Amino acid sequence: METASILREGVFLLGAGLLFVIPFRRLGLGAVLGYLLAGVAIGPYGLALVSDGESKLGIAELGIALLLFLVGLELNPARLWRLKRDIFGLGFAQVALAGLALATLIFLVADFTLGAALALGLPLALSSTAQVLPSLKSSGRINTPFGERAFSILLFQDLAIVPLITIIAALSRAPADPATPPGWQLALATFFAIIGLVLAGRFIISPLLRLTGRLGERELFVVVGLFTVVASAAVMEALHLSTALGAFIAGVMLADSPYRHEIEADVEPFRSILLGLFFMAVGMVLDVSVILANPMFVIGMAAALVGIKTAVTYALSRAFGMDSRPAFGLGLLLSQGGEFGFVLFAQAQAALLIEPQAASLFGAIVTLSMATTPFLLMIARRYEYVRPHSEEELEGPELAQQSKAIVVGFGRFGQTVTQILMAGRISVTLVDIKPEQIERSNSFGAKVYYGDGRRVDLLRRAGADEAQAIVFCTDDRGMGERELSPILSAFPQAAVFVRAFDRRQLLAVRDLDLAGTVREVFESAIRMGIDVLQSMGVEEQEILGAEQFYREQDQLRLDAQGEAGDLRAGPPPLYVPPVKKATA
Repeated sequence: METASILREGVFLLGAGLLFVIPFRRLGLGAVLGYLLAGVAIGPYGLALVSDGESKLGIAELGIALLLFLVGLELNPARLWRLKRDIFGLGFAQVALAGLALATLIFLVADFTLGAALALGLPLALSSTAQVLPSLKSSGRINTPFGERAFSILLFQDLAIVPLITIIAALSRAPADPATPPGWQLALATFFAIIGLVLAGRFIISPLLRLTGRLGERELFVVVGLFTVVASAAVMEALHLSTALGAFIAGVMLADSPYRHEIEADVEPFRSILLGLFFMAVGMVLDVSVILANPMFVIGMAAALVGIKTAVTYALSRAFGMDSRPAFGLGLLLSQGGEFGFVLFAQAQAALLIEPQAASLFGAIVTLSMATTPFLLMIARRYEYVRPHSEEELEGPELAQQSKAIVVGFGRFGQTVTQILMAGRISVTLVDIKPEQIERSNSFGAKVYYGDGRRVDLLRRAGADEAQAIVFCTDDRGMGERELSPILSAFPQAAVFVRAFDRRQLLAVRDLDLAGTVREVFESAIRMGIDVLQSMGVEEQEILGAEQFYREQDQLRLDAQGEAGDLRAGPPPLYVPPVKKATA
């Protein structure tokens, strides 16, 4: 009977997900709102087709751990250190000020004690990692300055769970639980747990990945990836710490692994399914009767939550040097309540600070605020990038007609590529981020649109969903795997070509599924070498042999450097071929 019940509930969960998510996706509202409404529809407060949403919520939180693990894979320790000011400065200020502002509002407008208001207001300062990060990651914006600042705040919010639990425990009216460690022990445990995860990543997981790579069994990468996430989450759970934080640290420790992309590709489907289940479980635990009994309070508090967090994040972002438009976009992006609010409300209920009805009421407020996120995300995207005043009149690629090819970068390299494509009767949309280049090109009759062609959302506006080729002709030596992977995933139908600045950049992208890469001076340097040999009277056959020899040696060096990860590997760059002995 238990197996039959699991199968039946599985059918309802997956079926409801498909029924709601597909139309919401087609309407451009995102999957999250569809999953939330699907959970409400089949949950105990809806059609009651699936029961016990609380237990499914606990299981589905593994999806958040997988999400943070995948984000960690994209962030090496050096990059985290670079973001320390935003993480511990902006992140701390956002949690503290937004939490205190919301606690003050609750204390003034509702019949709660100061301790209860703090236990409810501080968790509301946390935003939904599970909603915001997938949006940034899928659009390739996680690596932009805007995305990094949003991620920094979200990361500190995950770190803040431990001190928030400590604050609630200090305010508790319940008898002390001898099994619950005091706050200083939690802080100490957090420090040593992070050190332990770092050591485990270096001395256990990395050697295990090398062994798995030599065996060549794909399913073992799935096992290793899931083991890493589950084990790190289990360790943190045993220490009463954030499971998502443990998974994130594990991901950071593997960010420099050569097998990073293999793990990412294998773990991603599990993340998508479990995260969808998480949002369905959030919808299932939403007590609709609470909203119906207090509709104005729930709607009003959800609106106040979004408004206060937007205003606080906007003001702090401006204080930390952001322009007005992206600061407002960041405020909208992080304005909803977060999934960890449910955990902290349960802690407050156990501490006898609030009644179960209050936990349900504020759970409904968080859920309603999360339901507004897909709409606010669409608005936030319009504000996240600000043009300098001199660029405001430049047209964006959304005004371009659909073309077969998109050329990003219209300098001397891009101009030549574009001329060849047009000579072959291929329609081209031109994109460049340098206003002076656009104005100069437009004065010669070439229509170039303004925008950062590394962004997935901008490429989509330029028609990349229908384009047959995307050609990156910029001289950006930082255009690497991190920037190109989201583009390749978003537009699988398009052949992507990249102009490589040097062999370092060529090696950095050689494992990607690119249609072609060209080192910007490679062919022209060979051509000049051939011209010099011809001017010196070297025979044509010997010139062809010299060219062939150089190309072969260069390819050998590239292969050896790629395998070893060292530019000094392979044959020496100035190797002279041996003199052929004359035959009798």
